[in-house]
Amino acid sequence: MHVLLLEPYLGGSHAAWVEGYVAYSRHEVTALTLPGCFWKWRMHGGAVTLARQFLALKRVPDCILATDMLDLTTFLALTRSRTWHVPAAVYFHENQMSYPWASHDRDKAKGRDVHYGFINYTSALAADAIFFNSLYHQESFFAELPRLLKLYPDYNELDTIAALRAKSAVLPLGLNLTRLDAFRPPGRNRPGHPPVILWNHRWEYDKNPEEFFEALYTLVEWGLDFRVVILGECLREQPVEFLQAQARLGERMLHMGYVATFEEYARWLWQADILPVTSHHDFFGGSVVEAIYCGCFPLLPERLSYPELIPRTYHPMCLYRDLTDLVERLSYLITTASWPAVTPLQSYVARFDWHVMAPEYDERLDSVCHLSRTSHIA
Repeated sequence: MHVLLLEPYLGGSHAAWVEGYVAYSRHEVTALTLPGCFWKWRMHGGAVTLARQFLALKRVPDCILATDMLDLTTFLALTRSRTWHVPAAVYFHENQMSYPWASHDRDKAKGRDVHYGFINYTSALAADAIFFNSLYHQESFFAELPRLLKLYPDYNELDTIAALRAKSAVLPLGLNLTRLDAFRPPGRNRPGHPPVILWNHRWEYDKNPEEFFEALYTLVEWGLDFRVVILGECLREQPVEFLQAQARLGERMLHMGYVATFEEYARWLWQADILPVTSHHDFFGGSVVEAIYCGCFPLLPERLSYPELIPRTYHPMCLYRDLTDLVERLSYLITTASWPAVTPLQSYVARFDWHVMAPEYDERLDSVCHLSRTSHIA
């Protein structure tokens, strides 16, 4: 089967996802992409550019797989002469209804932020199948959709929500986890060494760095011995919280900043011991899964997609309620000589590796094509 994969925002986790599925799918996957920048313009104009690129290919796919950053309705309209019979699925990495907007965003201040959620809505209407990367994401999408539609004065089309839910399913993010194995050290350096605390997320407001560092400062006040590794990409001009942390944590900071190579990133993950996560937003948690796979013990907030990432038997050990609870759990892990076993956690998240997920993606798209052919025959 020939799959046309459409990604107008090829950056970060989106890029890794595209590359992974192209590499591991048993299908022939052709990816049409645009650079991962100007996300608002990509949601408006990306469909026009990708439609032009597709029409130049002179080939009709068996199935279309688009991401949430594409205005699928516009793409299908512009290519209808050749895609009128092609089934399409949309994969939601995120959605613009329940994604937390930055307080300083000019569109939000002017009340123009709802349009991007409407693009997600109409793309879902146009698709034959809708995939969400987590159950939390699926539920948050359908919780926010009625609120979006009720903003409009009439013909709210609320009856369409049931039809959208009926064609939606959870399809977790595929990750190239086995790639990390090449950089696994021969042994862990936990015994006799200060534990290493890891941050491996974007330096952004939705990841809640203020609370992360507040927890660390409390541990310093308590006189606990630990080290810190700060990874992740900085997308802001002045990440004040991180600059302050570098000064306040001093020699405890083993590394701070974006690393240019995957090898360096992987080596730091394998050296880390504890992963305290404080995010206000995460539809899946790819960086969390990578750290767990590399042997980090996670301390995750009891919200968002995080409970889905670990076995239920580990929920009492790994999920915390609030900042006070997080600090107490960190203190225990730093001072205790008996660490909870991480091997079951590593084995559990290995299910997200592309070797496991690519066949699942292939089967889901096979089903989309089969249902489409059946409906056309009927």
